[in-house]
Amino acid sequence: MVIGIGVDIIEISRIKQSVAKYGDRFLSKIYTPNELNYCLNKPNKYQHLAARFAAKEAIYKALATGWKKGVGWQDMEIINERSGMPIAHLSDKVKTFLADDKELKISMSHSDNYVTCVAIIYQKNDKQS
Repeated sequence: MVIGIGVDIIEISRIKQSVAKYGDRFLSKIYTPNELNYCLNKPNKYQHLAARFAAKEAIYKALATGWKKGVGWQDMEIINERSGMPIAHLSDKVKTFLADDKELKISMSHSDNYVTCVAIIYQKNDKQS
């Protein structure tokens, strides 16, 4: 059963402009060191930065916690499994919003100019059919 869903879309150029204007202050506020290491070593680094930004926004929307609950950008880290599938590593603070019987899945997609992400929180079904 779906408990929460969030979606975000962002122009890659907005992330590029934010990096140009605010530099390390922007990067260190939004991204973890692991995310920065991954993204900044890619030829299309702004696309990867935008994807992680959109993923975090979509997760916040799916959690329905809002920014006022003390959850910050650094409380989640978006990484890729070896298969390329994105997953979110969540801080203990964020995990408190998810009971043990719930799971979070994300999917990201991009074009030349935009990145989008969908986050879905669903209740696991431990019953065997």
